[in-house]
Amino acid sequence: MFIGAPALSFHTLQQSCPLPVVMIRIAVAAVLCLCSPLTFAASEAQARLQRFLTEVQTLSARFEQTQYDEHGAVLGTRSGEFVLARPGRFYWRYDLPYEQLMICDGKQIWNYEPDLAQATVRDADAVLRDTPASLLAQGERLDARFVIIDAGREGDSEKLRLEPRTADADIRLIELWLQASGVPVRMRFHDPLGGVSDIRFEHVQRNLRVDSRRFRFTPPAGVDVVQLD
Repeated sequence: MFIGAPALSFHTLQQSCPLPVVMIRIAVAAVLCLCSPLTFAASEAQARLQRFLTEVQTLSARFEQTQYDEHGAVLGTRSGEFVLARPGRFYWRYDLPYEQLMICDGKQIWNYEPDLAQATVRDADAVLRDTPASLLAQGERLDARFVIIDAGREGDSEKLRLEPRTADADIRLIELWLQASGVPVRMRFHDPLGGVSDIRFEHVQRNLRVDSRRFRFTPPAGVDVVQLD
């Protein structure tokens, strides 16, 4: 059953349903960083990232995501899996501690929460506009919006810092850890209010064949669907 909703600004959406919007923003920002190529590489770490971004067409992995408040206190930990495919499609599923599914076919973004028997659907351009993830739709390169800085080694990984080129960006800083092959193993997102989302990846697989039906969503019978413009 579809339920109409008045047109809302992105900031109003954050206030009215903060958790789904925050999760969508994190998901699409991760998609952006893992699928947008670089113009050039100024260091070995950036060269590895460039090779990875140039070659990847699909990407899948398991992940664990921990959310911190501005004081560093843990707000919660969630885990799940994702599948990304160029251009601009993703399947992002949380399975613990409760299920939540986000799917983007490049045109619409669905957020489905089975426990609530509710799904919301938004125009992808409206959600991503004026966010770092808009690069996905616009086809820009990662370094068009971010200054990419080497941050040294941590254990077996090389670390990069991605700093937005504009002061009003939705994400203040992204930290990215890479294996020697250029495969990302960890990402940390810092928001302007001091909150942090730390995502660790495992079982990362590149360029596997992905059924396009993975990026389509049909609401199950009995689920309320809220259309947000």
